[in-house]
Amino acid sequence: MPYKQIVNELAVLVGLSLVMAFTVNFVSPNGIALFGRWDTSKGVISPMSKNDALADGIEISDAGVIKSLFDQHNALFVDARATHLYDERHIKGAVSLPVHQFDDYIDDFFSHYTPDRLIITYCSGRECTDSHRLAQYLEDAGYEHVRIYIDGISGWEAEGYPVE
Repeated sequence: MPYKQIVNELAVLVGLSLVMAFTVNFVSPNGIALFGRWDTSKGVISPMSKNDALADGIEISDAGVIKSLFDQHNALFVDARATHLYDERHIKGAVSLPVHQFDDYIDDFFSHYTPDRLIITYCSGRECTDSHRLAQYLEDAGYEHVRIYIDGISGWEAEGYPVE
C-alpha cells in the first residue's frame, strides 16, 4: 500500500473520530463545556459539565473574610475531601463530609447541624470541584446558608492559619 494512501486514510479516520466525539459531547447532558473559566485567580478551572450551575454568588476567595468567620465562630467549616485526606490535615474545628459519600453521611450531619447554620465548604484548592459539588448537595438537602472557600486547605495553610 502506498504511503500517501495510508496517510489519507488515517487523516479521514482521525477526522471522523473528532466529528463523532464533538457530536456525542454536544448531545450528551453530561458533556464537557468547551468554554469556561480558565483563570485560577477567578475560581475553579475544571471543565465541568455544561449543565452545572455556576457558584459565583457563593464563592469566597478573600482569606481575611474566611478567617474572620473562623475567629468569630460564625460558621461551620466542612471538608469535602475524602476521609483519609481530612485525617491527614484539615482546618481546625472543621468536620468531614466527603462529597463522594454524601448519601452515607447526610442523615448524621443533619442530626447535628440545623439547616439555618452558616456552612463553609472547602476542598484542596481552586482546581478542586468537590467543595462546589458538596455546596450544591447541601443546598438541595435544605441548607440555606452555604458558601464555598475556593482556596481550600492549601490557601488556608498558605496564610498560616490553624490546621489539625
